[in-house]
Parts: sequence; C-alpha cells; structure tokens
Amino acid sequence: MNIDVTDLSKRFGPTRALDGMTFGVRPGLVTGFVGPNGAGKSTTMRVILGLDAPDAGTALIGGRRYRDLRRPLRTLGSLLDAAAFHPGRSARNHLLWLAHSQGLGAARVDEVLALTGLTAVARKKAGGYSLGMRQRLGVAAALLGDPPTLLLDEPFNGMDPDGIIWMRGFLRSLAAEGRAVLVSSHLMGELQDTADHLVVVGRGRVLADTTMPALVAEHSSLERAYLSLTRGAVEFR
Repeated sequence: MNIDVTDLSKRFGPTRALDGMTFGVRPGLVTGFVGPNGAGKSTTMRVILGLDAPDAGTALIGGRRYRDLRRPLRTLGSLLDAAAFHPGRSARNHLLWLAHSQGLGAARVDEVLALTGLTAVARKKAGGYSLGMRQRLGVAAALLGDPPTLLLDEPFNGMDPDGIIWMRGFLRSLAAEGRAVLVSSHLMGELQDTADHLVVVGRGRVLADTTMPALVAEHSSLERAYLSLTRGAVEFR
C-alpha cells in the first residue's frame, strides 16, 4: 500500500518545518528517508500519522488519511518513540494491551515477539530493556496488525553492531514480502545495504528522490552524495 506525501507545508510559530514536502513510498521497497536533524523527517512522519496537522498539502496511506482508517494498525504500523510504553509492564503485556485495542489475539503477540527476537525476555519489565531491545519492541508493536505499510523513525538508534545487521536484514525481508517500508535516519551509512530507494531531505524540502545505485553513480559515494545534497540544509526560520 502506497504512502503519498504531496506539497506538505507546516510552521511551528516562526519556524518553517515543512516547505512543500513531496514524495512517495511504494510496496516491495525499503525507502530511506534521510537528512540532518531539523530537516523535517519527524514532522513529516507525525503528519502522516495524523499527530500534527499540515498547514497545506496531504499525506495519504492507500489514498486515505490516517484518521480515516478503520483499523489503523492493520494498515500502517509505526515506530516513532522506542520509549512509548509503561516501564513497569512486561513487553508481552504491553503488546497484549495494543493488540486488544485492535481486536487482535495473544497468538499474534507471540508471533511478533518471536519475529523480533524478544521471546526469551517477553515477560520481563520493558523498563529494564536496553535501547536496542526497546527498538525491537517498537518494531514488534508496529507489526501487530500485520500491516502492508510500515513507518519507522530512526530504528537503528541504540542498536549494537549485531542489532544493526539484524535490523537491516529484517527490513529487507519485510519489503520482500511486498510491504511498503519507510525508514528515517540522519546517517546515510545506516541505510546502506538496506534501502532500495532514497528520499534525501533538508530545510523541509526534498533534495533528492532516487535509487541508491543512481545516487552513488552521480556522486561517487554515499558520503559525498549526502554532504553535497545536505550542505547547509538545517532547519531555517
């Protein structure tokens, strides 16, 4: 299921966070959403999820706004904050609570715990998890409804090298199942060997919307591409 972002604009007081942001996310691909801090990545994701209202433009999932989805977790799974859980609750109970809100059963909870490698620690309090384990829990929550579309904000943050390798392979496997996967990062290297398509942003605008091979071919390397595209592209007022 596609995500279509069209001409999004958003101000927070005097700060222009989005300035005509436009791009698409297609099934079967991992789309990397990359840019420096303050480039508009998190604001765009919040608008897609209906947490912020745009001043202009649209963000649609399969042609519909998030707030119009009847069973949102079955359409779009998301990870915005790896700490979005009660620290005194076990990972399994946290997921059971989310599942119940969407009419899902305990069997699906156990499935996503296994998929994300958390079965052995599922009954431990999530407040004692490392950041990498919290990221896995956030991904498990995003997968509860078996959605065709996924939106993950900085999922590599806090991962150790083994965790990064696991996450890269896991994201690719989700896209191989035909899902549309949008993954944000402020580090181009995190998306190497992961993203099929790249949307590079800065100052609330799209700076490049292309495939990974095309970007490398144009700039010789990912590092050069990122530096060239995002030079000076920090948030502006």
